[in-house]
Amino acid sequence: MIASNTTIQTARARLYMRLLYKHFGHLVDVERNGESACLIKFGFGTGDMTTVDDELTLTARADDEMSLARVETVLESHLERFAFREGLIVNWSRAYRKSSTQRVD
Repeated sequence: MIASNTTIQTARARLYMRLLYKHFGHLVDVERNGESACLIKFGFGTGDMTTVDDELTLTARADDEMSLARVETVLESHLERFAFREGLIVNWSRAYRKSSTQRVD
C-alpha cells in the first residue's frame, strides 16, 4: 500500500471536511470519527481527512500509483470546488511503505 498526504492551512478546515464528508456520503462508504476526522472508502483506495485548528490534512491510500493518483485527484478537485473562494494550494507528498520480504528455502 502506498500513501500520500497534504496539509492545508485554512480557517474553514472543519467546514470543508464536513462538506466533503456529506458529499461523498451520498456516493461511497464514509466513516466519521468525531468532529475532526473521517475516512472515505472509494473502490480504488481511501481518503482520510483530519482537522486540527486551522489545518486540514488529507491522506490518500491505494495499492498502486494509478489508484493513488486517482484518490488524490478526487479529493483535491472536490476540495477546490467547495473552497473556490480561497484558492487553496494542495501539494501532495508521497510516503512509501517498505514491504518486508522473506526468503523461503
